[in-house]
Amino acid sequence: MIKKLLILKVQHAQITIPNGAEDEAREFYCRLLGLKEIPKPEILRMRGGFWLEVGAFQVHIGTEEIAERLNSKAHLAYEVENLGAWREKLTENNIEIRDGIPIPFYERFEFRDPFGNRIEFLERKS
Repeated sequence: MIKKLLILKVQHAQITIPNGAEDEAREFYCRLLGLKEIPKPEILRMRGGFWLEVGAFQVHIGTEEIAERLNSKAHLAYEVENLGAWREKLTENNIEIRDGIPIPFYERFEFRDPFGNRIEFLERKS
């Protein structure tokens, strides 16, 4: 009998920031966006970066020398509540908002973090 192989869930995604930019990244992701930092395993701490938790999902912030990424379509999408209030908060913090192409059942917009990583916020329409 062949056992069916299943992928159960996405456990984490990793984005990168420049080497040494952890303090600026924490300011953006933890203070501005309000994401929760979780302990990174001791054995990995010497590599730089930090980890975040969003519900049962993790976002790993790694460090590397970064090439230009402002034209990349790669991104993380976060489902949020009160998309309009998020738009206001980000705009007040000088984050440039770009409206996304409309898709069924969701309102959405996108922006770039201070390191060029693309982020999408979306809210399910009622």
